[in-house]
Amino acid sequence: MRCPFCGHLEDRVVDSRETQDGQATRRRRECAGCQRRFTTYERIEEVLPAVVKKDGRREAFDRAKILHGLERACQKRPVSAEQIQGLIAQVERELQESGEKEVPSRVIGEALMSRLRVLDPVAYVRFASVYRSFEDVGDFMSELAGLASGKKP
Repeated sequence: MRCPFCGHLEDRVVDSRETQDGQATRRRRECAGCQRRFTTYERIEEVLPAVVKKDGRREAFDRAKILHGLERACQKRPVSAEQIQGLIAQVERELQESGEKEVPSRVIGEALMSRLRVLDPVAYVRFASVYRSFEDVGDFMSELAGLASGKKP
């Protein structure tokens, strides 16, 4: 494993443990070159369905893209990195179990939003505003009204 700090290729594993959902192994490593520690995650590479975008393009499922969007939505909110990772893992598992070869991006977005709504309503509105392309305050207000009344979008 290449050290993210100095680029050295040798390290030793200091600690290994399974993540909460058992889908990955978290390893603390120490670089043999600079002695700094870093964390890696090891997970089984699973075949996920292709994502069909709104304009008809097809892309490979990109966990990092989803992670980035959720991190932005949860910025400065009381949502831990583990909760975000768990949310993504749930959606990935759901997609794998579906057995589909292609999934519309809308399905993924809605699955993420329904879980995020329960986890943190503010993060949910932030994510929804980008995902649903809110164009004015009225869009925000109608989403907030739905959230306040407890009805599903």
